[in-house]
Amino acid sequence: MNPSSSSSPSASKAAASDARADAPRELLRVEGVRKEFPGVVALDGVDFDLRAGEVHVLLGENGAGKSTLIKVLSGAHRPDSGRVLVDGAQVRIQGAQDAERLGIATIHQEFTLVPELSVAENVFLGRQPRRFGLVDRRRMEAEAAALLRRVGVDVPPRTKVKDLGIARLQMVEIAKALSLDARVLIMDEPTAVLTAQEVERLFAIVRTLRADGVGVVFITHHLEEIAALGDRVTVLRDGRSVGRVPASAPEDELVRLMVGRDIAQQYPRRHDGAGEVLLRVDGLTRGGAFRDVGFEVRAGEVVGLAGLVGAGRTEVARAVFGADPYDGGTVEVAGVRVPQHDVGASMAAGIGLVPEDRKGQGLVLDASVADNLALVTLRSATRAGLVDRAALRTAADRIAGRLGVRMAGLDQSVRTLSGGNQQKVVIGKWLLGEVRVLILDEPTRGIDVGAKVEIYRLVNDLTDAGHAVLMISSDLPEVLGMSDRVLVMAQGRIAGELASHEATQDAVMALAVSGAPPPDRAAPTAATVTHEGEDSRDH
Repeated sequence: MNPSSSSSPSASKAAASDARADAPRELLRVEGVRKEFPGVVALDGVDFDLRAGEVHVLLGENGAGKSTLIKVLSGAHRPDSGRVLVDGAQVRIQGAQDAERLGIATIHQEFTLVPELSVAENVFLGRQPRRFGLVDRRRMEAEAAALLRRVGVDVPPRTKVKDLGIARLQMVEIAKALSLDARVLIMDEPTAVLTAQEVERLFAIVRTLRADGVGVVFITHHLEEIAALGDRVTVLRDGRSVGRVPASAPEDELVRLMVGRDIAQQYPRRHDGAGEVLLRVDGLTRGGAFRDVGFEVRAGEVVGLAGLVGAGRTEVARAVFGADPYDGGTVEVAGVRVPQHDVGASMAAGIGLVPEDRKGQGLVLDASVADNLALVTLRSATRAGLVDRAALRTAADRIAGRLGVRMAGLDQSVRTLSGGNQQKVVIGKWLLGEVRVLILDEPTRGIDVGAKVEIYRLVNDLTDAGHAVLMISSDLPEVLGMSDRVLVMAQGRIAGELASHEATQDAVMALAVSGAPPPDRAAPTAATVTHEGEDSRDH
């Protein structure tokens, strides 16, 4: 035996000590955390840990417990049992200030910014630098400007937050978190509203933070982001931690852990042929937004509407639905012209819209599931000024069961549902209203793989029943997997149409970047393209 290969007990101890020294330091540990709300066990013995200098992805379906866990860590909720340790010591996080003191910063899905205050004031809210007892605005704005440059956003620090678009609001939230010098950074769906270029910029920031020893908890529904950014993945299901795997794990393994079963076909599109034209749009034009847009959608058909962010897709959808006016052109349903800028007339004609912003435009968050499902049919259920509540509740119960809405009951506030179940309620109200044409604007944004497949099946059910679906999506695999035809918008115009057998990601992108802008619409640059539907001054 080679003497150099033998090991004494003291050598083994030294090696073990060196291994421990080289191992990343554990910043955060969650052990057996349980949190129960009336009628719902949100967390049921969850275990989780985070090391210095790693990106630990927290994955799970909507309602799996991810949001509840990060609210425990950020001080919004207190666990009923279990414990949280920071740097190996048990801690009690009873509010945001406790979390901040422990070096934990959270970027929530829903922004926590004050619209009437400036960017700088929001970044340092409650922590403004002072000089002689007064707020040192010059220093505050200079430090805010440095943080904004760090996240790649060219916004004057004095800009009011209310004047920013969604993508820039997200970056301000990140700058605010960076200002805390947090050792633990929790990011809840940070890429949901960002363009591809902004996502890459965000990833670069996260990689820099990781290199600086910050531990990042990253929550996403985009499986392709996991291998690109993550180190480890913990999967939650039904409030329990059901698996911990490397970020390099195959996507089908991640999906199986999330939903508890294999999903053989993510895009279960069936096509049995199209019928009569239900929706015809001709020459639709609005200055500065879109020009000469025309297309048809037939009964039994899903038509995808693709394009780069800022191409005008959402603006066209809102105009077709009657939410916004237009300067010229026509909208017809089954050959009958629909008056413009009249939502009531559009609904009466059989057009429904599931908006991109389901919380802000698709739901009454403080109302119950039953009341939200009844929104579209309320007028038809009213006789002599009296609402037939029993009939509405029966119908709501039927559609909630059909859609598989996970809830404690019809009286549960829709605000407390998971994102996927909220989306089912938004779609369900239109199913009760018996729409002929349903426009879906980013129908699966921010929801998990299992809920996506359920929504795709609902789309198939609609077209099987002879309805027409116009689906706007920035998720190209979704567009290609679910559409019978794909329309591509570029610079406010229809740049081309692709049959399902012609539609590839390359073909769609070639059209999306083509075409000269209309005379009254300046071509956006890479720095000015932003979230669909934002005001042009934020582009």
